[in-house]
Amino acid sequence: MSRRQFTSRLRSLVRRLRLAPRSVVAAVRDRLERVAVAARAVVAAGRDRPERVVAAVLALAVGGLVYYLAIDLFPYHSVNDDEGVYLYQAAMLLEGKLFLRPGDIPWEAVRPWFFVVDEVGGEVRMYSKYSPVAPAVFAIGRLLGDWNIALGLVAAATAGGVYLLGSAAFDRRVGLLAVPILAGSPLFLLTSATFFSYAPATMLNVAFAAAYVRAARTGSRRWGAAAGTAVGVAFFCRPYTAVLFALPFIGHTLASLDVAWRRSGWSPGFRGVLGRSLAIALPGAAFVGVTLAYNAVVTGDPFLFPYAAFAPNDGIGFGTREILNYEREYTPALAADVTERIVEYFFTEWVAAGLLGTALAAVGVLAALWRERGRSGPGAIARFDPAAGMGSGEVAAVLFAVLPSVFLGEAYFWGTHNGLRNGLIDLLGPFYHFDALVPVAVFGAAGVAFLVRGAGSLLRSVTTRRRARIALLVGLVVSAPVVASAEAAVVEGPFAANERRTDSLEATYEPFEDRSFDDALVFTPDPYGDWQAHPFQYLRSGGGYDGDVVYATDGSPERDLAVLAATNRTAYRFTYRGDWTGAYFPVNSELRRLRVLEGESVRATTTVGVPAAASSTSVRVETPEGYARYSVPDAARTNDTVRVEWTIGPDAARAENLVYEGGSRFRDVPLADGGAEVDLVVTFVGVGGSSVTYRQEVTIDGDADGGVRAVWPPETRVCRLTTECGYEGTWVGPDGDYVDGVSVAMDARVAS
Repeated sequence: MSRRQFTSRLRSLVRRLRLAPRSVVAAVRDRLERVAVAARAVVAAGRDRPERVVAAVLALAVGGLVYYLAIDLFPYHSVNDDEGVYLYQAAMLLEGKLFLRPGDIPWEAVRPWFFVVDEVGGEVRMYSKYSPVAPAVFAIGRLLGDWNIALGLVAAATAGGVYLLGSAAFDRRVGLLAVPILAGSPLFLLTSATFFSYAPATMLNVAFAAAYVRAARTGSRRWGAAAGTAVGVAFFCRPYTAVLFALPFIGHTLASLDVAWRRSGWSPGFRGVLGRSLAIALPGAAFVGVTLAYNAVVTGDPFLFPYAAFAPNDGIGFGTREILNYEREYTPALAADVTERIVEYFFTEWVAAGLLGTALAAVGVLAALWRERGRSGPGAIARFDPAAGMGSGEVAAVLFAVLPSVFLGEAYFWGTHNGLRNGLIDLLGPFYHFDALVPVAVFGAAGVAFLVRGAGSLLRSVTTRRRARIALLVGLVVSAPVVASAEAAVVEGPFAANERRTDSLEATYEPFEDRSFDDALVFTPDPYGDWQAHPFQYLRSGGGYDGDVVYATDGSPERDLAVLAATNRTAYRFTYRGDWTGAYFPVNSELRRLRVLEGESVRATTTVGVPAAASSTSVRVETPEGYARYSVPDAARTNDTVRVEWTIGPDAARAENLVYEGGSRFRDVPLADGGAEVDLVVTFVGVGGSSVTYRQEVTIDGDADGGVRAVWPPETRVCRLTTECGYEGTWVGPDGDYVDGVSVAMDARVAS
């Protein structure tokens, strides 16, 4: 085409456009404007992308930090044994089970902590008092190779949601700042690094809030359905917690419907608000139905929650409240006192930087009010347009309303009082108020942004932009140590307290390090009664009683023998010497292989060391049917030890090499019918009446086809000033050391 031809065609096209109908011109103009809008959107997305990448990196870093704390600070879990409940339930879900069925094993020996016992058709089954939602989340970590991975994922997801909420309530920079402020909260770090339902429930609540805001801004029913699903699952996870968090959003929804109806009636605008509200409500209601259906399956009554089946008086409301052996009259006055204490505790010791962080959050609230100063007043309602989307001021107001909803709502629940009483809140923070960290993080970030921007604006008004930036940077550097000091002050205490208990737990579980089991049975102590994994929640049988190891609580001789017979596994006894103080102080633990000796009789030899300054010795053989008392002849004594040779037969037990002095019956102490216990008690008395006692307890079965079965070695304990040695009495001396001269050696054989 020649230059002349091109010029001619261009002129012809221009003439046609001039003569074209206005509609065509308008269409072209509209198309060009759309292209321009799309181009601006692409440019804006390009600008936003770096902040979104930073937000993703921060969220992943938070998840990594929580994962590290889980494996470093809580390798044996915390001293709150509820973790074992959730992990038991998670293991059950991985095996497709809602119930534990002990079969022929006495259920009292293998009942996990906080499990409800139910008997259906003559079969005993047990289920957790907790919802299966959090255990299902934790099971994801196990599927990925490590239970703790789930904790990191939950923390990362929560941090990402807080970024979105901060961005919606203020801007993306506030959203970015909210993530490290959230991660700087001791309550967030410690609770997120443990296997409780609080962090997963908050993750679901934050997902609900973020989806709700998106639905309200875009009118998208899909986002509404996502919000409803999230809050419905949160209700299934922790019903009361979900309701308290959702109340401000429910209020916003009702206000939006009311304003839209009053303003335009059955208009497209009202129908849009109603449609997204129903999109939220219907999935939420559906999961309420799922919750009730789960109740019906496990408790037999859709309105009886497993929580209430375990402890009917352990719930919300005033009046008599009770769980296990603790009962209290929970009154409004007590609730007010507890709430006052927990508010102070929460805002001074468990948020990022303590009082400084609380002050920054207060500044953030003032910043939100300052931003709305021109839009508040009588005309605010008139400007409130639900059909136009949810403004940043509305998001900030709803987030702020979460604070009174949580604190006032939890005042109606006595659990906070119980947590303060038993010391768990001192170690792990006010975990019932975990949701309150979300608005605190967002408003804390807003406070930081407001102060920095205000300082920058002030500096730019009195000096050059470059000098203002330098001065602002210097100010941030100078203030950093103050912030770090405030953060260290709130983190140091609870972290050190939990680290101390982890050190004690490490000593407790030392016998299990680098040890694997195959078809084993391990008897565990019972300092808190017949509960498995309480307090030793690190030792769990898994999702059933057919795995590599079954843990059973040590009990009566009859029950222990029944457990041995029902399991037919290689048996061990895990025990300890010392006073169990909730892992505040360490104990000396021991894991011993058990043998079942069976024959016409069992002949045992026990050699004990003579404590320093001992002046006399007495020996007793005891059974439930009586006792015999013996003196020690010279032949059984050396300068440093006393040797006792004793025999356990099918009908009686006695000391062979000692001199009989008397007792409840005869030299031979009769055995009880069936399973029983034979105790050898050697007591040394010193000057002034001080004493040291050795006590050995042997579980025996005297009905073994005319012979006897004995579980060997016996439980051996040493104590001072009493002959009834418990676990707590086995530390001898002021620092947990035995008195000089104490030692124990034993051996046994079967006589046919």
